[in-house]
Amino acid sequence: MKLSNIIEEFIKNMLDESHEIELQRNELATRFGCVPSQINYVISTRFSPERGYSVESRRGGGGYIRITRTAPKDESYVFHAVKAIGNSISSAAAAALIKDMFSYGIINQREAKIIMAALSDNSIPASYAEKGIIRAKMLKNILVNLV
Repeated sequence: MKLSNIIEEFIKNMLDESHEIELQRNELATRFGCVPSQINYVISTRFSPERGYSVESRRGGGGYIRITRTAPKDESYVFHAVKAIGNSISSAAAAALIKDMFSYGIINQREAKIIMAALSDNSIPASYAEKGIIRAKMLKNILVNLV
């Protein structure tokens, strides 16, 4: 398992106990034997608003990272996701959102695979710039029809 995945799981386990946590970047880096920028990478790519998290950071000697789960782990997550998608979404961001919905038990594995296939670049016959716009519209429509 990749170190990024291990760090992500560790943080998610902490968030299962509380909807808001405060972390010390250097302490996490020491714990996992990595550089603080690895912690930054995990937080910025795996704990974004479109994935249902709010991140606040304060740098310096007493600095911290505060992560708050903004979307509950139930069907209201779907409505939060629809609002967060915006007018365009990348394939990677859509995949992350679908992965989260699966891990939260909102959709099953079969549904996740079908949605991912429908949203893949191969399924959208358009220019690169248009794919994100079309993907966002498709994903919003799929999500609204899930609930």
